[in-house]
Amino acid sequence: MRSGNEPATARSALRLRFWLSVWGLLWAAFGTTVFALVGSPGWAAACGALFLVVTVDLAVVLRRLHQGAHWQPGRSIPPYEPDHGGTGR
Repeated sequence: MRSGNEPATARSALRLRFWLSVWGLLWAAFGTTVFALVGSPGWAAACGALFLVVTVDLAVVLRRLHQGAHWQPGRSIPPYEPDHGGTGR
């Protein structure tokens, strides 16, 4: 059921983001290594920069996962809308 405030209470699929970050981390490390060995410093630097971005994203995801299931961006935002007696609103 939609409540009309989904953007304010939206949740991210953190486990999916975690595994996509791990996948990106592996590919960025692989790309950095291969391009450095082949002698293409521009591409190696680009993959190295991507590696840093993915590492920061992975750290953010891990921090939010450790905060628990009801993590919210601020104290003023409740984790979910309260039940109003089953009337649908």
